[in-house]
Amino acid sequence: MKRATIYDVARHAGVSHQTVTRFLNGFEGIRPATREKVQAAIDELNYRPNGAARWLRSRQSNRIGILAHRMELSGPGRIIAGATTAARSRGYVLDIASMDGEDADSVDAALDVVMEHQIAGVFATAQTDVVREAVANRGLDVPISIDSGEGLSSSGTNPRAHPGRLAAAHLADLGHRRVAFVNGPGVWIAAGERRSGFFAVAAERDLDVVWEYEGDWSAEAGYRAAQQLPDDVTAVALANDSMAIGLIFGLAERGRRVPDDISVIGMDDAPESRFHLPSLSTIRLDFEGEGAYLMNVLIAKIEGADTADVPGYRLPELVQRGSTAEARAAGK
Repeated sequence: MKRATIYDVARHAGVSHQTVTRFLNGFEGIRPATREKVQAAIDELNYRPNGAARWLRSRQSNRIGILAHRMELSGPGRIIAGATTAARSRGYVLDIASMDGEDADSVDAALDVVMEHQIAGVFATAQTDVVREAVANRGLDVPISIDSGEGLSSSGTNPRAHPGRLAAAHLADLGHRRVAFVNGPGVWIAAGERRSGFFAVAAERDLDVVWEYEGDWSAEAGYRAAQQLPDDVTAVALANDSMAIGLIFGLAERGRRVPDDISVIGMDDAPESRFHLPSLSTIRLDFEGEGAYLMNVLIAKIEGADTADVPGYRLPELVQRGSTAEARAAGK
């Protein structure tokens, strides 16, 4: 359900939208009876005044509201870091509001926080459809940039340069046939895209995905997955590096060596991944570049510039390290 607009308030109160605007701007020359009708309409429709568009038109605002979901995770945190660096380098001030991207009320509350200020635009990390829908339902009249945490270039310009596809192709190239996939939460857009990419290449390359597990992006989830992993699996792909590290620890407790007995590949290339024992094979994602790109697109919209001139960022790429090996070396 979309939020009420100034025109909805005017119709409900039986007045012109200019009268509502004057009321919201604090104009004193409005008859008391009319003021009461407008206030009653605002209360009944739960209308939230949006001063941001006014400030945008007058070019007096250099503030950008950021809606952030799960910043403690490597991917979302690095996207926000790239976005904030880009914004500050362009002279913009940031208002960051954290939210639970799986709870529409939480997203709505975060929007309330940033819209209290005179903002020029909104940058949202939309790892779930809940965020996209909540932002759309507000009918904001300032420029918006929404990031899914997966990358526009990776899934659009070059579909084969996609983390799920690259991970599956790597395992197939190493000669593995019986594999498993450990995904993130199903409500996350990135999790769905990584899974679909992995399974698409698995079908193309005759990989038999004999087991699948849904985690929550944490190392603990990877550890739990290791306790249930079938013995005949020779390789596992995981939708992020934290779960991969947890899985390797759990496999060690079961006496399964990586990569001698089983190969493991993650996705993200978190900073600590190359320092793990064994060093983690992964799919490198340019999260900081993605955040900077999307923020610069938003600023171009704010300033009336051509978004086509905004430079892109690096496509996902395979980083092979010590946790993956040919299937023969993995016990097959």
